[in-house]
Amino acid sequence: MHRRRRTALLLSAAIAAAPLLTACGNDAHPGAAAVVGGQRITVAQLENRVGEVRAAQRAAVSDDAQYAQVIAKSGTLPREVLHNLVLDRVLHHAAQDAGVTITRKELQRMRADLEEQVGGAKALETAWMQQYGVPPQRLDENLRLQLEAQKLAEKLGTDTGKPAFWNALAKASKDLGISLNPRYGTWDVQKSSRADAKTPWVREVTAMGTGQTA
Repeated sequence: MHRRRRTALLLSAAIAAAPLLTACGNDAHPGAAAVVGGQRITVAQLENRVGEVRAAQRAAVSDDAQYAQVIAKSGTLPREVLHNLVLDRVLHHAAQDAGVTITRKELQRMRADLEEQVGGAKALETAWMQQYGVPPQRLDENLRLQLEAQKLAEKLGTDTGKPAFWNALAKASKDLGISLNPRYGTWDVQKSSRADAKTPWVREVTAMGTGQTA
């Protein structure tokens, strides 16, 4: 269980708080939040995934004041969600390269074990949402990724916190040729992580609504 929890935390790590970015001037990624392996993650897809998380947050908090606090604490949610969407594809690519496969039986066993430990299906959904920002409808998808990470680490003879694991992800990042829309930052190949970008055509917007050219 500890290994699974560490892996889940790895794949759902929050991005550090940063100013919101809006693009002005030329946009090299019209309609796309990112391009991974030649496949676009559109802004609409990103907004839909962010909406799923917001809906789950709203359902979990009945008090308006508490919900406002949740929103205030997750102002970088779009960037965090995009980070996870890209990292998920990087991990899947690395796992495929290593010949890692996940069976339905393995996924069902993992979910059953977790449900038993936390007290049922609903409790697991709540825990995954609260701890990792994974909405209920994405739970099985996320658990499959956790299994891929575990089995990839085992295949490499390491664990998810060691350089050998992250080197495999770095190779996958390089192979996929990842490019982010500048408003969401850049992708650090070596760290397999999103980073904030400083580009001439991106303007930072403060909480007060005034901006300065980066």
